[in-house]
Amino acid sequence: MMDSVTRPYNQCIQYLVDNIKLDPGFAEFFQWALENNIPVVVLSSGMEPIIKALLKNLVGPDAEKMQVLGNFASPRQGKSIEEEGGWEIIFRHPESGFGHDKSVCLREYSSLPEDIRPVMFYAGDGVSDLSAARETDLLFAKKGHDLITYCARENVPFTVFEDWTNILAKCKDIVEGKTTVKEAARQGYEAYKAGAAGLKPTTK
Repeated sequence: MMDSVTRPYNQCIQYLVDNIKLDPGFAEFFQWALENNIPVVVLSSGMEPIIKALLKNLVGPDAEKMQVLGNFASPRQGKSIEEEGGWEIIFRHPESGFGHDKSVCLREYSSLPEDIRPVMFYAGDGVSDLSAARETDLLFAKKGHDLITYCARENVPFTVFEDWTNILAKCKDIVEGKTTVKEAARQGYEAYKAGAAGLKPTTK
């Protein structure tokens, strides 16, 4: 599919910067995370320079405080990356069916000893997020997307979100001690299952 994209790399970046909009609530979530010393890492199946350019345009200079882990771009042999058909994608994990196996990045933290292991929140929506779903403490799965179908089938707990305002509200509750990560995961999963079955979710 990527072979059909022939624009010079700089034009591709500019086109995306001009046309992609930020998910509602993300900028507010990011500023809250900065104020509370909570690291934000972007795991992407896209290319790092493009993601960084998008975030800088959408969030501003503070976007540089976000770590971005994705794939890369490289000039084709004998060509410049800035000419027509002159670049190709270089996958972070070429052996993975996703190109970027996000679980590998998460496992660097989830496998740490309990006393130094960070609590991890993860938000995703599609097939490239499947491998990461089991590696996090609280998984946010976007309403109406493939990740929910997979998690429901595999019995992986998750909380449904519509946009980042939902994630911000839940993370605030956890940080302020109004609920715990385990309780939030349990309630979110029960709410989804009850909704799918037409029942009322439990709140105990």
